[in-house]
Amino acid sequence: MLQVSVLKEQTDRVLAGLAKRNFPNAEAEVQRILSLDQRRRQLQTEHDSAQGEANKLAQQIGGLMKSGDKAGAETLKVRTAELKQQTKAAAEELTQTEKELQDALYRIPNVPHASVPAGRSADDNEVVREVGQKPELPADAQPHWELIKKLDIIDFELGNKITGAGFPVYKGQGARLQRALINFFLEQAIDAGYTEIQPPILINEASGYGTGQLPDKEGQMYHATADDLYLIPTAEVPITNLYRDEIIPTERLPIRNAGYTPCFRREAGSWGAHVRGLNRLHQFDKVEIVQIAKPEDSYAALDGMVAHIEGLLQQLGLPYRVLRLCGGDMGFTSALTYDLEVWSAAQQRWLEVSSASNFETYQANRLKLRYRDENNKTQLLHTLNGSALALPRIVAALMENNQQPDGTIKLPEVLHRYCGFQQLGQ
Repeated sequence: MLQVSVLKEQTDRVLAGLAKRNFPNAEAEVQRILSLDQRRRQLQTEHDSAQGEANKLAQQIGGLMKSGDKAGAETLKVRTAELKQQTKAAAEELTQTEKELQDALYRIPNVPHASVPAGRSADDNEVVREVGQKPELPADAQPHWELIKKLDIIDFELGNKITGAGFPVYKGQGARLQRALINFFLEQAIDAGYTEIQPPILINEASGYGTGQLPDKEGQMYHATADDLYLIPTAEVPITNLYRDEIIPTERLPIRNAGYTPCFRREAGSWGAHVRGLNRLHQFDKVEIVQIAKPEDSYAALDGMVAHIEGLLQQLGLPYRVLRLCGGDMGFTSALTYDLEVWSAAQQRWLEVSSASNFETYQANRLKLRYRDENNKTQLLHTLNGSALALPRIVAALMENNQQPDGTIKLPEVLHRYCGFQQLGQ
């Protein structure tokens, strides 16, 4: 959530950034927030003034009663009653105004970083670099959903029977490959200096608001209504919320955590090859890396996170590219996002496997996540996260790119000790 002070003092920058996002009615929304804030301040002043006068009169009434001036005391009591009504009315309007202000602030997305390109869709994203050689497959090469059937390692029909579409069952080598990738990704994160966290996979409403899933994305999350809890869309949410309402000592910064969780998203459901098989699921496994840093350090931290993710893809031998997302394709809370995509040789297209983002102070303002600067004043921290990595499309690309003439799938050497086998199939 943007700070009101930023909207007030940097209005032109905010409006330019919202224009880059193609955010509708930006100027009217910003002006409404500034008007609400002005009214809030006015009401607070009126409330405090009336309350202060009432407190003074109460003291005077006591003195008048002691001196025997009951008439004077009664006159002041009448005025005190009027002030109490004014205080009550101001308090009620203040509460309503503060709620309207908060709701309006929730509807404003983050301001993009200066490096974010303008654009409306994924077609306008900027290719930063492309790494690796795309494999050339024979004409009879198959997409991963056909390979999965042959090898009988992932069962979509069983998942549909148990739960519904988008909830696959992993079997045998498929289940072991999942576990191997999770362990590999976690160990790589630990070796890079991240602390492993195993968080809850259900969050409360406050946590959803803290990292920006609410109120923007409530329709994309599974909601356990009886307990008013949400299944997490990513480990970023509970891990970042570990530090909600905290002032972090500077000696603890930066904080670097990593966690594996299943992730749940209701967004799947469209038709076509781009969502077949493992391309899009309602439940999938992912290792997430999260950092909390001082503002002056956060963009170096983001570069380091992207480098870490690239290192994983290089060890897996997957051709990939790094994209800087345009304003129209960025997440609501992000200031700058890099997507990493791997090449799917059988599908002849790029598959997104990771996003790494710097949210600057947007989440921290919601979370009240702060530190003390050299002048002992509290300042908002920057929060960052990245997928390192999401499993489904990694598995899809590994299978498609490494399929052999005999029907087996050759696995990268780095996974052999985690899997206990070197290939899928015979």
